[in-house]
Amino acid sequence: MGSTVAVVRTSPSAVLDDVARAMDLAGAAAHLAGERELLLKLNLSWTKYFPACSSQPWQLEGVVRYLLAHGYGADRVIPIENKTVVTDPRKGAENNLWMPVLERYGLSFTPLTEVEWTVHRFREPLLRLHEIFPEGIEIPALFAGRDILHLPTVKTHGHSTTTGAVKNAFGGLLKEVRHYAHKYIHEVLVDLLIMQRELHPRIFAVMDGTVCGDGAGPRTMEPVVGNVLLASADSVAIDAVAARIMGFDPMSIPYLRMATERGLGEARIDRIELAGDGIDGFDFHFKAKRSLVIWGDQMLRLGPLRFLERIALHSPLMGWAPLASNLYHDALWYPTVGRAKIRAFGKTGWGALWETYRRRPHAKG
Repeated sequence: MGSTVAVVRTSPSAVLDDVARAMDLAGAAAHLAGERELLLKLNLSWTKYFPACSSQPWQLEGVVRYLLAHGYGADRVIPIENKTVVTDPRKGAENNLWMPVLERYGLSFTPLTEVEWTVHRFREPLLRLHEIFPEGIEIPALFAGRDILHLPTVKTHGHSTTTGAVKNAFGGLLKEVRHYAHKYIHEVLVDLLIMQRELHPRIFAVMDGTVCGDGAGPRTMEPVVGNVLLASADSVAIDAVAARIMGFDPMSIPYLRMATERGLGEARIDRIELAGDGIDGFDFHFKAKRSLVIWGDQMLRLGPLRFLERIALHSPLMGWAPLASNLYHDALWYPTVGRAKIRAFGKTGWGALWETYRRRPHAKG
């Protein structure tokens, strides 16, 4: 039993205290002792708010409260997020209600688009990224030597089956052209674990499963109330437990199996120590599906249209792809199907809690 994952069942009225309980059970006080500055890597899958899509404000607040109560000054916690070709980190921080939380506790948000990036030569051989970026892998200069805490959510993904703590690094360590890596996503996720092991002295994750995402993740999903929080210092183990809760066999997911085989973490449930409330009774029977946009991407990268891959996705003409994505997701799906799902979410306890965050003023308290 080398890896511990805390599993805490929660409710809207107790979630902030339950985040602290999960972190305590997973040994956060020992793993994150305040010796170094801490990167707080948020998860933004959509500039707009959609339940389970991105880090929840109560997830963020619970973690920030814990850190400030356990030796961190506000000046030593650095909340960060990157952009993709279809997301804007500053607008996303506003729409997902991160900013009122950060301002309440005196923290500043740092978009990774506004920091220095530098080519980092990794000592350990990588599986794919050195081929995808032969000129060198650029990373944010502030990453090396700092601890990192990931804030993913429990959800499916059309490229990688599930997404969580491991894939949350995808949005931090690679620039917006990281979509080049979709063709070899599972090998790339293993590369990210190798890279993080070299860059960060300590890694921790707190995953929100209060509302989980099923179906065509990471955006056009079906929100499912899960009432659960996870925490761990092993990104592979926490993703494995989340996968099992969703209804998947973790070792059937290539990135989790490969990471386990390479000693980068533990995805075998029988070798993970489950602290807290356990996973008995959890099996959401989720099905990872591909949205129309991800389906098209895969047809170009791995399917019958792959002869068009370079001109369609790796040339100046690739501008059509984010336009198509925004048209489908933002202009078509969100105002119709998405709005109906958000209205249904609003009738839940978590929807009511979201409303309390939405009404908070932007002010320190």
